[in-house]
Amino acid sequence: MSTDDSAAQPDGEPASGAAAESSTPAESDPATAGPADDVIERRSVTEIKAPRTVGGVIYLCVLAAAIGGVITAAIGPWRSGVSWLALAMLAGAAARVALRTEDAGMLEVRRKSFDVTIMVTFGVLLLILAATIPDQG
Repeated sequence: MSTDDSAAQPDGEPASGAAAESSTPAESDPATAGPADDVIERRSVTEIKAPRTVGGVIYLCVLAAAIGGVITAAIGPWRSGVSWLALAMLAGAAARVALRTEDAGMLEVRRKSFDVTIMVTFGVLLLILAATIPDQG
């Protein structure tokens, strides 16, 4: 008996007995092969595809500005970095408002009102944070 009794045969039935031990997917009968046995073409992991929409390009710009803000906050003047992050969020919100849903691309996560509300809220809160925390000199 097989050590893994939960193994399944290509047709989806659980494996059992000696017949299951000798059967491998390579030895399966082509007449019983299903659509799951078809070869699926996959693109390479390293293949880079350009964004298909204007919103995708804007999203990448917002992402770059946000990463720049986080790096600046980590290694330099934190107020400036947090401000960059906040402005990136507000720019993303403005772009989401201006673009049609078909053009929003990666900026679209939920409904337009929800996306804009979240980005504006976090952008404003980050700006308030950067402006109100006193210097620790």
